Amino acid sequence: MSAEAAAPSWAWPEGVERHVLDEVDSTNAEAQRRAPGLTGPAWILARRQTAARGRRGRAWASPEGNFAATLVLRPKGTPAEAALLSFVAALALHEALSTLTGRPEALSLKWPNDVLLNGGKVSGILLESLGSGVSIAHLAIGIGVNLAAAPDAAALEAGAMRPVSVRGETGISVLPEEFLDFLAAAFARHQQQFETYGFSPIRTAWLGRAARLGERITARTGSETIEGIFDSLDPTGALVLATSQGRRVIPAADVFF
Repeated sequence: MSAEAAAPSWAWPEGVERHVLDEVDSTNAEAQRRAPGLTGPAWILARRQTAARGRRGRAWASPEGNFAATLVLRPKGTPAEAALLSFVAALALHEALSTLTGRPEALSLKWPNDVLLNGGKVSGILLESLGSGVSIAHLAIGIGVNLAAAPDAAALEAGAMRPVSVRGETGISVLPEEFLDFLAAAFARHQQQFETYGFSPIRTAWLGRAARLGERITARTGSETIEGIFDSLDPTGALVLATSQGRRVIPAADVFF
């Protein structure tokens, strides 16, 4: 097989809607409003957000020129399986950023939902389920990428990762609409792999791009602070630390370097 034949396709994925809006409060909120009327998966991109948010309701700075989009879809399987799509999204982000910057060695993935560029945070992922009870009618995968500018570090909470932008770190300018084309194609490929082969190859690929694997890190849950060596991910995507008290499996936490 030739290198050209083996190269990934960046064509827009078949059957996926594409909506580009000038302004919304947040793309995840817009996804919730539109979800009942969708007949298939859809990407919603906003050039401006007025009330963007990250994990645990934290504010997410979204200067104009940065990427803010949400993929809304009907997930297959259980809620736990749907949550693993955050790792699919992380791999898609890594692939799209690697292709557009030509610098895969500068990129890494920080558990549970960040992408790092030159050791600073360039992207974050937020999953929100849209439904009731144990069923998920739709899943919103919100993604923010600092393409043009990084937020003011002074406005972030103490201990937060240093924010960086693609333009600031590489000198490369990428338009949000252009980035969406690459990201949607990459996500579709990794999602197909996930649905065909399960989480195992996604987990392996994610670990191959993981930041600080084999190094000492700190995980803070709602009730405790745990220090240890970042050993692995378990089959559910939980963080595995080797601590002085033994192996700890941590389903949810904030990680600090």
